Amino acid sequence: MRINFNVPPYTGHEFDYIKECVEAQKICGDGKYTALDNEWIEKKTGCTKALLTTSCTHATEMAAILAGIKEGDEVIMPSYTFVSTANAFVLRGAKVVFVDIRPDTMNIDENLIEQAITPRTRAIVPVHYAGVGCEMDTIMDIAKRHNLLVIEDAAQGVMATYKGKALGAIGDFGNYSFHETKNYSMGEGGALLLRDETYVDDAIIIREKGTNRTLYKLGKVDKYSWIMPGSSFLPSDMNAAYLYAQLQMADEINSDRLDHYNRYMEALKPLEEKGLIELPYVPKECVHNAHMFYIKCKDFEERQGLIKYLTSNDILPASHYVPLHSSKAGLIYSEFRGEDKYTTKESERLLRLPMYYKLTNDDLDEVVMRIKEYYHFN
Repeated sequence: MRINFNVPPYTGHEFDYIKECVEAQKICGDGKYTALDNEWIEKKTGCTKALLTTSCTHATEMAAILAGIKEGDEVIMPSYTFVSTANAFVLRGAKVVFVDIRPDTMNIDENLIEQAITPRTRAIVPVHYAGVGCEMDTIMDIAKRHNLLVIEDAAQGVMATYKGKALGAIGDFGNYSFHETKNYSMGEGGALLLRDETYVDDAIIIREKGTNRTLYKLGKVDKYSWIMPGSSFLPSDMNAAYLYAQLQMADEINSDRLDHYNRYMEALKPLEEKGLIELPYVPKECVHNAHMFYIKCKDFEERQGLIKYLTSNDILPASHYVPLHSSKAGLIYSEFRGEDKYTTKESERLLRLPMYYKLTNDDLDEVVMRIKEYYHFN
């Protein structure tokens, strides 16, 4: 039997909640389950307002609109990230400025941000890779001193914290993903988290196609109309219902994934001690969510050989991002400031192992056994 890289989470209550939506004849956006999801996020993170969206991509695009990003602006982020992190700002006419990452966490190197700032810089976008928080105290201090906004890409960060604060709720804006590859899923989906109440009204309008439809639904206006530019960022309430079944069991899912993570760590530690691979690092101020478990091979060629070996044994691992600055679009819309000391090198040797809710110990042990075989480790 094949061991897949990912299996979308499923708790058993998803269809019951979806059926309720259908029978209530309320399947469009902002229904019962959208409200429940928003409330769960707000209570769990302490953010001022959470708005469920059709994707983390759209949540990031909303943040870019709310931040007032415009043509000629610059936004600083790591190149080792998903394309949506950059696209949201390129669509507003901004230039994306990349700086190098830290090799220990694969997160943006906070010590390189300040030297990349120019009078055109408007925002910093830290990406919390693998659900491990960036050095947010330093980033927030830089932003404050330079009057910049912080937009957290916490796509992988649900249920993870930095110094006790929920990832996604530290900066001015935060973005979550509920894609099928994430710890909690609605197929396609995301959420925008707001820290400052002054952005809430505009965010609600932008999300509702630029209209004041929400005020109309609340009986505060006789009819709704176009107020400002926006788009349709509302997911179906059926998708929200699917997600809510998992949010209700978030602690159980989180605990299950952490058990897998720790089992991998314990089993593969001897290979690291022999210098054959490197294992993930989590700073003491961070509590991660076991979004992924990865190893680092010696180099690109060794990683590709391991991928081929595992695949031949019906195990499906996965590499990850090709750094954006080296892509066709990256050459046009972005600039890498400083030296690419780690971004490309580290990305070429990172390999993600199967990790999902209810991954069995037998399957996990099989993955470990095959890795040990590849390295001739007894």
